[in-house]
Amino acid sequence: MKEFIKKHLLIIVFIIAGGVAGFLYWKFVGCLSGTCIIKSVWYMSTIYGMGVGWILGSLTGDMVESFKKRKKA
Repeated sequence: MKEFIKKHLLIIVFIIAGGVAGFLYWKFVGCLSGTCIIKSVWYMSTIYGMGVGWILGSLTGDMVESFKKRKKA
């Protein structure tokens, strides 16, 4: 388990940050009418933020790995 966390730490951090950002977006921006699918309830905006964080974390992690490989060569 420690190896998994160590390997994917950057992605985990981005997922948590995305979830927090999604929740804060709902809290401070939100949707007053309730017709907005993503913004109308806190858990949808939090899940959406976590998904965006996962994508950004994966892309960033891939770039970091590529940079490390290039630096070793």
